[in-house]
Amino acid sequence: MVYINGQPAGKLIIQLAPTGMIPSRGDTPNVPITPEEIAKDTNEAYRLGASVVHLHARDGEGRPTYLKEVYGNIISLIREKCPNIIICVSTSGRMDMDIGHRSEVLSLRPDMASLMMGHVNFSINPSINTMDTIRRLACAMNDRGIKPELEIFEPGFINTAKYLARKGYLKTPLHFNLLLGSLGDMPADFRDLAYLVESLPPGSTWSAAGIGRFQTQITAAAILMGGHVRTGIEDSIYYNYETRELATNKGLVERAVRMAHELGRDIATPAEAREILGLERKAQK
Repeated sequence: MVYINGQPAGKLIIQLAPTGMIPSRGDTPNVPITPEEIAKDTNEAYRLGASVVHLHARDGEGRPTYLKEVYGNIISLIREKCPNIIICVSTSGRMDMDIGHRSEVLSLRPDMASLMMGHVNFSINPSINTMDTIRRLACAMNDRGIKPELEIFEPGFINTAKYLARKGYLKTPLHFNLLLGSLGDMPADFRDLAYLVESLPPGSTWSAAGIGRFQTQITAAAILMGGHVRTGIEDSIYYNYETRELATNKGLVERAVRMAHELGRDIATPAEAREILGLERKAQK
């Protein structure tokens, strides 16, 4: 059993990030690209205990796409197999900064949507997120009853989230996704995760993900600290970074579940995850 301040930690939400924008078939044959492949990997993770899926869409050539028709197909296939799973879509500006393109998927009214709290200097290309863009995306989510998943790559992003909450653009309680280990951003030492968690506003929920070789240690740390976890090929194509053993989404979720059981955390069902995250709207059938 994991204890936080003398109290047993609550149930663990496992989020699958199956695809992302970067991994290609040239990098790994295991990355799901088509809607059918994404739905298949999500269903396998759902049966293992994942209650949230973080979606990126790809076009027929395997390139990232913002088109709601593609997202709609993915979501429909997932809902058929996993009717209660929480759908979180990406509004990333990493490949396309156009606010209309980034917000198009919100018309599908998913449960949640990612909302990055600032600029990120990724190794290949930056993700640009001006304050105006963040506010407009937040308003678009609020108008549709979509809960933002606030993506945090460095401590200043948390200050931005607090500011936007004070101004009414973000509704409390907030949910944060802490991403550590990207080149040029917050490192992934345990003290880095602890600092981010200690900086969050009271009453917030949070999950954490380690990028690349840091995925396993951040998963373990988040479980022990009472948070939630994100895992998947989006964050690391390797199951074992040192040996370069390629990961599958199923294998990564299996490892997170096994670690949770060994460390004494029960796994949240989708219904329990909805309660933990304060999601009012029920899943669409």
